[in-house]
Amino acid sequence: MAAAVGRRCLRLLSGVPSWRSSFCHCGNTSLSHYLQSLWKLPLRAFNTDTRKVHTATARTLFRLRPLPILLATGSGYVGYRQYEKYRERELEKLGLEIPPKLAGNWEVALYKSVPTRLLSRAWGRLNQVELPHWLRRPVYSLYIWTFGVNMKEAAVEDLHHYRNLSEFFRRKLKPQARPVSGLHSVISPSDGKILNFGQVKNCEVEQVKGVTYSLESFLGPRTYMEDLPFPPASSCDSFRNQLVTREGNELYHCVIYLAPGDYHCFHSPTDWTVSHRRHFPGSLMSVNPGMARWIKELFCHNERVVLTGDWKHGFFSLTAVGATNVGSIRIYFDRDLHTNSPRYSKGSYNDFSFVTHTNKEGVPMRKGEHLGEFNLGSTIVLIFEAPKDFNFRLKAGQKIRFGEALGSL
Repeated sequence: MAAAVGRRCLRLLSGVPSWRSSFCHCGNTSLSHYLQSLWKLPLRAFNTDTRKVHTATARTLFRLRPLPILLATGSGYVGYRQYEKYRERELEKLGLEIPPKLAGNWEVALYKSVPTRLLSRAWGRLNQVELPHWLRRPVYSLYIWTFGVNMKEAAVEDLHHYRNLSEFFRRKLKPQARPVSGLHSVISPSDGKILNFGQVKNCEVEQVKGVTYSLESFLGPRTYMEDLPFPPASSCDSFRNQLVTREGNELYHCVIYLAPGDYHCFHSPTDWTVSHRRHFPGSLMSVNPGMARWIKELFCHNERVVLTGDWKHGFFSLTAVGATNVGSIRIYFDRDLHTNSPRYSKGSYNDFSFVTHTNKEGVPMRKGEHLGEFNLGSTIVLIFEAPKDFNFRLKAGQKIRFGEALGSL
């Protein structure tokens, strides 16, 4: 019976005249226009007997919103990092040693892609803008409260005296605020926090415990053009042997981190002669202890100024490392130095010798003498040659002030 009904329907359809066919075509066209208008309708709601139902078109459902996705993924990553730091602190309280978790190549590349050099130059311009007299006290007071600055040590305590942020960052101290130790051969060149210290082994230097960087990458290759008072070693010797010039000596290092609230000037750590300056244009990543534990060879990536020379025990060097918003590194006796400049490209370095035909020795520096300054705070790295009985009087993580002892024989 079903087959008979089907055949009858086919006969009826075959007998439909052409005008009916054209009518159906027009109906289909109208239907398509109607469906397209429904597609463009916004989200609507309708009521049923049981609940309120919200409907949306497929185009609305599949629309991507990049900003919420970026905020969600970024917040998730930051939360994960904070959890990792919390877990590390808890394990350290239990006395367990935690191996450092280093950043991957893609994480370092992503961080270096941030225009920190441009941002630091903009920050430098902002620091030089003169503040209105009525605005100086609120702005500086906020900074003092945030970073714990002790203005009682400043040579000028009146906040209205500082015309802009740059002058406030570079404020001088009272002469009696930092007495220089005369009993020890090497003193701290600045206020800060001791990140690491000790002997240099296998041409690797620790920026923090467990995270190292190459000594040669940090100081750069030794060349015959440096005009140092001692001849470079032969090419077959290791880089360390090129620095250690006296038999029985060892190579030592010390890393001091200057926080934003610290005194931003740095001084000569001993009596020595500066004969050469090497400037490495580079990135300006943050150098706080957390970053130093996360990024291997962080100090080799960043812009830095290496001062080398000699003291009574042989080779001596002081390196000022730049950081985010600290693109400005100033050496008082070096007027040719221009850091964070667009004319210098990353991955290169430029040399300058203080030894000339009229000055065969270089620039003599006395212990405690003003040497240079940062814009906001960064890192000082000392690498020097000394006899084997040289002893540091430090603890990792301790706070130190300019003029206090680092070590002696």
